[in-house]
Amino acid sequence: MSHADAMFERIENAGGPPLIAFLVDGSGGHQPHVEESDWHTHVRGQFFYVERGMVSIRTREGAWALPPQRVGWMPPGEPHTVRMSSALCGWGVFVAPQAAAGLPDHTCVLGANDLMRALVLRASEWTMRDELDERQERLLMVLLDELRRAPQLPPQLNLPSDRRVLRIAHAVLERPQEDRSLEDWAAWAGLSARNLSRLFRRETGTSFAQWRRQARLGHALELLADGTAVGQVADALGYASVSAFVAMFRRSFGQSPGRYFERTPLSA
Repeated sequence: MSHADAMFERIENAGGPPLIAFLVDGSGGHQPHVEESDWHTHVRGQFFYVERGMVSIRTREGAWALPPQRVGWMPPGEPHTVRMSSALCGWGVFVAPQAAAGLPDHTCVLGANDLMRALVLRASEWTMRDELDERQERLLMVLLDELRRAPQLPPQLNLPSDRRVLRIAHAVLERPQEDRSLEDWAAWAGLSARNLSRLFRRETGTSFAQWRRQARLGHALELLADGTAVGQVADALGYASVSAFVAMFRRSFGQSPGRYFERTPLSA
């Protein structure tokens, strides 16, 4: 049995350790591309944290994008489909149904902290162990407590459910530097500009211009998390100056890009 098959069997088993932690590193030399799953469920609940890359998720309740520096939570048995970049890096935790008491009963975005990340890094060393010692079990309980206490946050970017508008949203997420007008995007998707504007506001709660600005901000987070210089990010997103980009970033996150990413990368 391959490692991937063995891992799948573990996460689809309600027995065994209450938490199964894992790391994802898609930073190899492969050509970047986007992968999308079919609708599926997991026996266990799932936390996922994005270090670098893009993840968007659709559930019965709607669709949302998970930017870097946030934790997504999906309860056990929640039907969903996932769209992610092949260069994705991050970490996750599968939670047994009996251990999910006290966790949100709906898909949501949570705040992360360095203790969570450090505990996941340690716990990922035990992923394939059937039995844990007392110290390991105590660390898992600390991790579970941190996850239960994490504040719920509004999604960084709501995704529309209408298939035509969702197609535009995914195109913007994949090519945020493109500066097509609302009219151009509408024609590309076979909509009138008026209908596109109406549908975007109804399904995301914001105008298309506001949504695209948030999408570009999410792309900026990906680039910055990957170590790209602030000046290069500003230029890639079409800002007239670095100071204009930094000002926008401060308005959105309350701090400069340098302060936002002032942390030690997760590594073994």
